[in-house]
Amino acid sequence: MKKTIAILLSLLLAMGLLAGCGGGGGDDDSQGGSGSDGETAKELNLYTWDGMFPQEVLSDFEAETGIRIYYSNFDTDEAMLAKLEETEGGDYDLVIADDYIIELVVAEGLAQKLDPSKISTIGNINPLYQGQFYDPADEYTIPWGSGIPLIVYNPALTGFDLTGYEDLWNPALKDNVALIANYRVVNGITLKTMGQSFNTEDLDQIAAAGEKMKLLAENVRVINDSNTQDFLVSEEVAAAFLYTSQVNAALAARDDLKICYPKEGLGFGIMAAFIPSKAPNSDAAHQFLDYLNRPEVAAKCFEFLGYYCTNKAAEEHISAELYDQLVVPETVTEGEIVQNISQEAEDAHAKIWNEFKAACGQ
Repeated sequence: MKKTIAILLSLLLAMGLLAGCGGGGGDDDSQGGSGSDGETAKELNLYTWDGMFPQEVLSDFEAETGIRIYYSNFDTDEAMLAKLEETEGGDYDLVIADDYIIELVVAEGLAQKLDPSKISTIGNINPLYQGQFYDPADEYTIPWGSGIPLIVYNPALTGFDLTGYEDLWNPALKDNVALIANYRVVNGITLKTMGQSFNTEDLDQIAAAGEKMKLLAENVRVINDSNTQDFLVSEEVAAAFLYTSQVNAALAARDDLKICYPKEGLGFGIMAAFIPSKAPNSDAAHQFLDYLNRPEVAAKCFEFLGYYCTNKAAEEHISAELYDQLVVPETVTEGEIVQNISQEAEDAHAKIWNEFKAACGQ
């Protein structure tokens, strides 16, 4: 599998990229809360998607520092932003979310600047993932994983090889496709089939994409953000459009699956960690970031998470079996990335997405 993935990744260099790293799903299920006065220094309120860290890493941090981690989950970036707005940047000490939403978090004053003197491991970060649009001066964030959503399929069930997003509309895949639930990415790949940008501000183009998506609805069996690969692995669907971590999980489960690097162009996204502006325990958050960016710890995390490693020093600690899946060439960031657009265009995207889900019976 390693050689196959390495060959496929090399094809990536000849293509443009798409967008959206995307989260791994989960419920807004709080497993703890803010500490009371006098206890805050011994608590860390972590807010991110479900399943972002191996339990061993969390437990080791607690044992080493005496800081107890309270892990809360959100299911979408937008839900996270709404929660931060509601608490005015309070309640949580550390958040990990997607690039485009972090740009809004910073713009709204809901994130605080990091103190590099408290993160001795900050030099381990791969410069490739720094200086991004959401934090040009690297003042607020530390990258924590990147990805390229791709199509994975079972050739025995599809009856043909997929070469692009357009193939998802093939009548042969009726009721046989699973999609992630990131609407800007799914809407975006439709725009890509029409030769348009993910970030177009043209309302007519977005509306046209919506009409085309209604034609796709007949082929879609499920729209799901969490463990979407399971539908493919269990043969409930023949093809799935997946996040990077889900792609790797699917390939690990079945070696008869194939990856499609769509000819229309690929995408790229980055997740990053930030400390909310009124975090109760910002010192604990800095300690956790310092810990996470130790090479051995970061390697363990990325092997568990299945996203591309954003810690340069950790690369030599990643197992040979997973190296080609988790460490990618520098040209990986050359493609298009989902970014924030005007409210009018955003509303148009929301409209076509809701209509699409209704057509899919979701």
